[in-house]
Amino acid sequence: MVFLIYTKRKYLERYLGISSSLDTAIYHLRSADLSQLHKGRNEIDGDRTFINRFDYQTMPPEQAVWEGHIKYADIHILLSGRERIGVTNVDALKLVVQNPDEDFIGYEGDVEVWFPMTTEHVLIVYPEDAHMVKVMDGGSTLVEKACYKFKV
Repeated sequence: MVFLIYTKRKYLERYLGISSSLDTAIYHLRSADLSQLHKGRNEIDGDRTFINRFDYQTMPPEQAVWEGHIKYADIHILLSGRERIGVTNVDALKLVVQNPDEDFIGYEGDVEVWFPMTTEHVLIVYPEDAHMVKVMDGGSTLVEKACYKFKV
């Protein structure tokens, strides 16, 4: 079972009230000009809520890697491009590497669900939702992304 939120940006406010850190991210997303973010970490509320801004070329799923987290949930927002993000519950995957200092867990296993992502979509994944990002949707393309991180 996967617990996540996959919706369009215009419906994101429906998820207010789940947690204060998620609320902070949603309010910020609603009012911020994401094109003004600098690459790397952008502060919102210290270690409780922040944004990582980065770019990458999408790739075939065989080249992509799983990632998971312990302390943070992610809100994936594309500023440009398109990709697919695979999600599987961590209980169905094999843990292969753990780096607590970076809140990173690497896994191996199969994708349960693929989510197509465009600039209209939002995908919120929690620690039980391992995710495989950077996967091409139709062909390789440049993705510009903002990934909100909020403490759970």
